[in-house]
Amino acid sequence: MPVSPLDRSLLAQALNQAQQALYLSDPNPRVGCVLVGADGTLLGQGHTQQVGGAHAEVMALRDAAAAQRSVQGACAYVTLEPCSHHGRTGPCCDALLAAGVRRVVATLADPNPLVAGQGFARLRQAGVEVLLLPPEDPLARQSHRINIGFFSRMVRQTPWLRMKVAASLDGKTALPNGQSQWITGAAARSDGHAWRARASAVLTGIGTVLADRPQLDVRHVETPRQPHLVLLDSRLQTPLDSPIFLPARQLIIYCAGTDHPRQAALEAQGAQVICLPDSRAGAAPRVDLHAVLRDLARRDINEVHVEAGQTLNGALVQAGLVDEVLLYLAPKLLGQGRDMAAWGPLQSLNEALDLEFNALEMVGADLRIQATVRGRDTF
Repeated sequence: MPVSPLDRSLLAQALNQAQQALYLSDPNPRVGCVLVGADGTLLGQGHTQQVGGAHAEVMALRDAAAAQRSVQGACAYVTLEPCSHHGRTGPCCDALLAAGVRRVVATLADPNPLVAGQGFARLRQAGVEVLLLPPEDPLARQSHRINIGFFSRMVRQTPWLRMKVAASLDGKTALPNGQSQWITGAAARSDGHAWRARASAVLTGIGTVLADRPQLDVRHVETPRQPHLVLLDSRLQTPLDSPIFLPARQLIIYCAGTDHPRQAALEAQGAQVICLPDSRAGAAPRVDLHAVLRDLARRDINEVHVEAGQTLNGALVQAGLVDEVLLYLAPKLLGQGRDMAAWGPLQSLNEALDLEFNALEMVGADLRIQATVRGRDTF
């Protein structure tokens, strides 16, 4: 039986629930669930809670129970395959079966190897009708986009890396003397904090920490959790009085090589220092960027939000690690200044980073552009 227009409408409602988990559920996927009776009555709905808390299906079942509505024979509309394994919580497919759900309509299969179709198989074996949208369906694409970092970590074993830049219309992020506050307006800065809030981690380099003394936390929007801060500091130059040391979030510092005399002092300040092999033997030490992302994936980091200067941005582009660009353009011309990303020089236009626009929107007086590296989000 194909998915009906009513099914699509209820899946869209489940996606609205998933959006409510955007700043909440990391590192778990953002999932929504809507339970509907055979007569079309809305019985319950919910979304994934903070890690260790209930998943979307269980929240929807609790919502129905609180209203004393039976879900026997109901249909569950979910934005991701119900899990089938015991993790921090029990299997959601078992909870749906125990409640008497007889039909499940989903937007996506779960890429987690611990699930990967097993949730659907268990439901079907119990006689539940299961319908799954094709991956090219717009609702499936929307669900995938909400969970782009989770899919990246599960399929590629690296996080999704989003490079955020605020620049003038002629592409300058600061004056030659480094002054950059503020090129974009207050609305764009608040919007940028919302993108920080959805990330698993904010990543920057030691040059930014030394030059700007930033905090790089979420302040302009409400959030139930602070993303980790990841600092690339090959020689461990981080000042012990830097504002990045905050008790409300985890700070991970990656350095190159071993035997750093300042490591213990930084760890005493609350940082977790991770020493990786030096990627440039015989030259100035530099952390291996590929190794950093692989290590972050092992630490359940889904989305990395980069706020750095032209040098680190350029190194990430050159290494082929940038998946998406989040660009705020101010209606200003600065002439000479610092670039968005410094690498090259290229010998051919074919070597350019090829992007495709996803969205353009005015944020206050500034223009926000979202662009993905072409073909990068097809996993």
